Amino acid sequence: MKNWKNLIVSVLLCELVGILGTPFTLSAIPTWYATLNKPFFAPPNRIFGPAWTLLYFLMGVSFYLIWKQGWRKKKIKTAGIFFLVQLVLNFLWSPIFFGLRAPLLGLITIVAMWIMIVITMKEFYPLSKLAFYLLVPYLVWVSFATVLNAAIVILN
Repeated sequence: MKNWKNLIVSVLLCELVGILGTPFTLSAIPTWYATLNKPFFAPPNRIFGPAWTLLYFLMGVSFYLIWKQGWRKKKIKTAGIFFLVQLVLNFLWSPIFFGLRAPLLGLITIVAMWIMIVITMKEFYPLSKLAFYLLVPYLVWVSFATVLNAAIVILN
């Protein structure tokens, strides 16, 4: 496979975002998060780690499919920037929601992230249909997480 190193970097970059947010999450789950009122549809905590690991992997492959087309093209660079912006927002959510214990600010962050994911997907679609489709599970999960975050804001 051509550029396999870039594939590994893309996947590791996305997985690193999850790893860097983990300390904020793990320290708050048994303490603060456990005390929150959560909606009936809140999944068990053990679901989140495996789900995010898979989603970060899919995101990394998706980003690679765009990156391998070359940064010199304006459309590729624009799509890549949108991807990186949503990735930064993805990282920021854990320190905000769990670290600062700020569900409302977390909701604002995740809504911004959702918007950036949609824009990223719109930018990816003409460049690589597969890159677009690899982000669909991510958008679905973040949509669910947004509803869950909103419910926590309302219930608390």
